[in-house]
Amino acid sequence: MADNSPETNFNPPWYLKGAMAQTLLNSAKFRNKGIGDFENNSREKIIDGGDGVNLQGFLSAHQDRTAPLLILFHGWEGSDKSAYMISTGRFFYDNGFSVFRLNMRDHGSSHGLNRGFFLGTLIDEAYTGVKEIIRRFSPDGSACLAGFSMGANFCIRVAKKASDGNYAGLKHIFAVNPPFDPLESTRRVDEIGLIRTYFLKKWKRSLAIKQRTFPEIYRFDSLLSLNGCIPMTERLLEEYTSFSSLEDYFGRYNLKQGYLDSVTVPLTLLTAEDDPIIPISHIASSEMSSQVRFIHHPRGGHCGYIMNRNWEAWYLEPMLRAFQSPGHHIPV
Repeated sequence: MADNSPETNFNPPWYLKGAMAQTLLNSAKFRNKGIGDFENNSREKIIDGGDGVNLQGFLSAHQDRTAPLLILFHGWEGSDKSAYMISTGRFFYDNGFSVFRLNMRDHGSSHGLNRGFFLGTLIDEAYTGVKEIIRRFSPDGSACLAGFSMGANFCIRVAKKASDGNYAGLKHIFAVNPPFDPLESTRRVDEIGLIRTYFLKKWKRSLAIKQRTFPEIYRFDSLLSLNGCIPMTERLLEEYTSFSSLEDYFGRYNLKQGYLDSVTVPLTLLTAEDDPIIPISHIASSEMSSQVRFIHHPRGGHCGYIMNRNWEAWYLEPMLRAFQSPGHHIPV
């Protein structure tokens, strides 16, 4: 269900209208100056992802023990400490939520927890982790879930698995700029110099940490000399996995078919027409069940939606109203 009503319009001031400005500000550390109760009450938790997998996360438990729980998924090479994770976590903590920031495998400082390395196909451990977080930390056995970029892709797959399994623990899921075709999105990353440089620097640093942690398993030197996410991914798949090709690997978490049409968990999708990484057509052309709400704006970049000089994100208030509503057809 597309939503183009005036109430949903995001209209930033002129100096924030550019797609690249929005995209880069999304992760700008200066957005999160200072330390508050959210950070002071943050505690590391190790989560069972099933099949011997351990995932790292950080819980900011609200002083109200009946507070609802929000779980946050970061984007690729992001972490619990990413600017958008901190700003979103602070906002919801200040609005009466306990917040759990889950790090995917090999993100944050979790490289030593598992011998295997991160792949975008590892949905089972993320889904198992979400259920474990709810079991351990939710006062009423339920939670809301929000994710950004790659984390939003994971959110949609979690929604599908919860729908297929009739799992009632998730009340509402909010996915911000999910890549529906991860192969196309990765190619676009490589085409944009600033974005390619940003992701390559972080990914190479992560792979180097993994190699130092498990030197008996990994020799990533040949990958680290490459200068693109596509060639690096291709080499990684060839040397360390059984995937037959890039298309085989990325196709395993392509969301174009078989996801939104069968989701029974209330799910809100937010994206921008000027996103330099994710074509909006990939989402707009998808079949959607009655439980899916699709909101898009002309501007916002990739997971930006920065709306003022305080660097606040527009999506926080709509996300809050979605999570506070018993249904998903909420005014935004």
